[in-house]
Amino acid sequence: MADHHESSDYVHGEMDIRQHEATYHLFNGLTKWISLHLAVLLVFLVILTCTKLGFIAAFVAAAVVTVAGFFFLKKKPAH
Repeated sequence: MADHHESSDYVHGEMDIRQHEATYHLFNGLTKWISLHLAVLLVFLVILTCTKLGFIAAFVAAAVVTVAGFFFLKKKPAH
């Protein structure tokens, strides 16, 4: 059998991974912000349709979740 390591130019630990890191950070960022949007939508729709509180209460609850989520999920300053 042929040894695959002899024909490869790959050297462990020398690959440029900046694009991989950028994709990883983009995916994580999109995941957390889309999750916040879905949580806000879910809170709004549940309060609107499953309770008798009405539109104003649903909107206020969704706004509270939005503001709290923004402050919890925003990027923290580097040390």
